[in-house]
Amino acid sequence: MRAHINTPVPLSMLCRLVGLSERGLREAFYSVRGMSPKRWSVSVRLQCVRRALTDERGESTTVTDAAADYGFYELGRFAAIYREAFGEAPSATLRSTNHRTAATSRMRTRQCLRQHVP
Repeated sequence: MRAHINTPVPLSMLCRLVGLSERGLREAFYSVRGMSPKRWSVSVRLQCVRRALTDERGESTTVTDAAADYGFYELGRFAAIYREAFGEAPSATLRSTNHRTAATSRMRTRQCLRQHVP
């Protein structure tokens, strides 16, 4: 599942791959992860989107691109489950990251100027 985290994998396909019934797979997931395979997959994909939105290395992205990169194509539904999971809209996460990145960039520029300007 982790190898294909950017696309939702149907439960029926997982069952075939691991040789378990749907009930058996669900029970195994609940015993190990405390949640269903689908909920685990959505949770991990949401974390990946959040990581993409908070990436401060200068790689620009949009909420739509980040969501689509991890298999969320119904953006209204995505925004609702993102807000439920993280307590803020995905656009707020992105704005917050852009604000921090811009502030960090200004601070680095000032530090550089102090070092190099007499």
